Amino acid sequence: MKEKLSEIYWPLRLAYGLVPLLAGLDKYTNILADWRRYVSPIARSILPMSLETFLHIIGIIEIVVGLAVLLGLTRLGGLIVVAWLAAISLNLLLAGYFDIAVRDLVMAVGAYTLSMVATERGEGFVPSLQREPLSVLRINKVWLESYKG
Repeated sequence: MKEKLSEIYWPLRLAYGLVPLLAGLDKYTNILADWRRYVSPIARSILPMSLETFLHIIGIIEIVVGLAVLLGLTRLGGLIVVAWLAAISLNLLLAGYFDIAVRDLVMAVGAYTLSMVATERGEGFVPSLQREPLSVLRINKVWLESYKG
């Protein structure tokens, strides 16, 4: 494993784990944003359910993806974040939020970078439980070790 990549890897992993997790939780509280206004009229017209139900399902997916990235499914989770942000960007373009759509596309590039850095570190799509059974607990240890020198 290439530990020198830790300076790139850990900030990206934390960002692309925590942001979807918090955005997913916020689909239930609307503290950060009123998420309903970002759903395009085209998307609203084809929803087979209420907008609230749709946003709650989106929230669950974002929570799961955020936890996947944080808990060690970094390569796979990063690629899912790329696809997710691209889909969000398309919706935002249709809703007329061009600036936010561009920002989300740039964030997708960062998520792709996270996945590629995880690949360079030798991570698989799904980590072996025999090799790293406590990957959650290793986060603090590896993070601290990378900043000792």
